[in-house]
Amino acid sequence: MSFWKQALVSLVLLAAAFLGWAKFFPGAGDVLARWGVDWVPFASADARPSEQARNAGRNANGQSRIQQPVIAATVTQETINNRLSSIGTGRAKQTVAVTPYASGRMTEMLVTSGATVQAGEMIARLDDETEKIAVDRAKFALDDALAKQERIQQLRATNTATNVQVNEAALAVDNARLAVRDAELALERRSIRAPISGIVGILPVAAGNYVATTTEIARIDDRSQILVDFWVPERYASMMEVGMPLSAASVARPGEAYQGKVSALDNRIDDQSRTLQVQALLENPDDRLRAGMSFQVTMEFPGDVFPAVDPLAVQWGSGGAYVWLVRDGKAVRTDVKIIQRNTDSVLVQAAITPGEIVVTEGVHAVRDGQPVTIARTNGASEASPAAAAQTTASGT
Repeated sequence: MSFWKQALVSLVLLAAAFLGWAKFFPGAGDVLARWGVDWVPFASADARPSEQARNAGRNANGQSRIQQPVIAATVTQETINNRLSSIGTGRAKQTVAVTPYASGRMTEMLVTSGATVQAGEMIARLDDETEKIAVDRAKFALDDALAKQERIQQLRATNTATNVQVNEAALAVDNARLAVRDAELALERRSIRAPISGIVGILPVAAGNYVATTTEIARIDDRSQILVDFWVPERYASMMEVGMPLSAASVARPGEAYQGKVSALDNRIDDQSRTLQVQALLENPDDRLRAGMSFQVTMEFPGDVFPAVDPLAVQWGSGGAYVWLVRDGKAVRTDVKIIQRNTDSVLVQAAITPGEIVVTEGVHAVRDGQPVTIARTNGASEASPAAAAQTTASGT
């Protein structure tokens, strides 16, 4: 087949496909009308307003008749991602499990459960007779070393002793002093002291028990401040900063709210839960809060503001979602991007200003650029300026 025949067949096929699309594809008429194509016979039925349809909207004098009334609603605005609520677990600012430095039998427990202790305060004693004897022996050895050093120094004055003997005597004194310090340290460690200030928990041992270096003598909590660990979704991670204020309510005390701040942030997002661990600090001057309590943490953020329209106002076409705005009494088709669907509103992203009017009912009678008669807006009956003008024109 020659080239011109192939080209002719191709043109015939393209023309047939175009006519088939214009006749059977929904919305083809709208597309053709926007392109200015009005010579296709199939487009006149559903897309472009025919001469008869245009004349149907006018009276004998050529003036516009009143369009079919529609119901509209006012565009509002709503804020999302402005409030975070999470459940966290509280713990004491500091918690220390006290264990002895050495093994032995406990001879005395000097505190009781629930007592308040200060850092360095003695809370228990272990048997220490052996350590006391070691201290006395070390002190005797030091006295003997000092006496020998003194004799050597006197002999050195008469050249009877050598410098080597003097140095050896001084070294013996230093070693004796170290032995005394070592014995005194061992004796001191038989007394168990509180490493921090706080509240003593329930004591797991009593006087007379044998304890080892791994035995927990007591647990001390510093509850002057409470740390609350909670987790936030990763979309809030970039907005979290140390020092941000927050409010925490104890689940056990729902009527009480405590003000605090963010004290620490984790350095990574958990890849399993897709959350960020955050630590909050709450003051606890009245000692009403306890470690292990659960808290509902609330934080406020600037959030994102979007126009909100009535769900009935959102229509769908071949290009996606859109709404019919009423501007200067005429319908304006405006494409929108849906951000969030709520029960009574839809948040959209579009060139829409809060306070504008969107058509919610009667959209089948609305055409782009044509006057709109509004019967009711947000439940109140009112006529739009365009409707008033149309009514006046039809009565002349």
